[in-house]
Amino acid sequence: MSLSSSLKSLLTVCVLAAFVASTVEESYKCVQCDQQCNEEKTCNSSHGCFSKKSEFNTTGLQPYTILQKGCSSSKCEPRAFSATLGVNHTYGYGYQCCQAEKCNKADFQVARKSSDPNGITCPACYNGEGATCQPTDLTCKGEETKCLNFTGTVNDVVVLFGMGCATETACNLKDVETINYIKISTYCVGSSNGSPQLMSIISSILTALFLLKVLI
Repeated sequence: MSLSSSLKSLLTVCVLAAFVASTVEESYKCVQCDQQCNEEKTCNSSHGCFSKKSEFNTTGLQPYTILQKGCSSSKCEPRAFSATLGVNHTYGYGYQCCQAEKCNKADFQVARKSSDPNGITCPACYNGEGATCQPTDLTCKGEETKCLNFTGTVNDVVVLFGMGCATETACNLKDVETINYIKISTYCVGSSNGSPQLMSIISSILTALFLLKVLI
């Protein structure tokens, strides 16, 4: 066998070996579930596994939590944020990614709000039935250093509206699916610190623009 033929054969063997190795490495199982996490599904490693948790708390009521796990349908991008809306409502969200066999099996906790005031005040309110609410001053705590305005929609219809304190990671979200297929969009500014009227005006303008977009 000539040297040229030997090199070609060696190259072919190397290519086949690399192909087989990559084929073996490009699949693994992820836990897939909606509340009851006892199923497994083989995923493509280029996308990976995900775990998503939403937790909504209202003073005096049991926390409402949604947990989902599975294979990412596209590139997995981790995200975590929290917000305090009005004086009686808090919301925490976490989306984790990993790439290994059943790596999303373990449970995880959403961000917990600190009890330490951070010197920032925001106008805050919450309306679970529409697109407006009357804000009052709220003392922000921990890492919630931004004043947030948010809308929640289902099929482009506004079903939630709120204002309050939030982590910076909660700012500028666009159609992030949370509890009960509600998609939230957010806008943040710095602290009001004595100017809640200005924040209320900004909120009204943003709400009007959002509703105009929906109607159009």
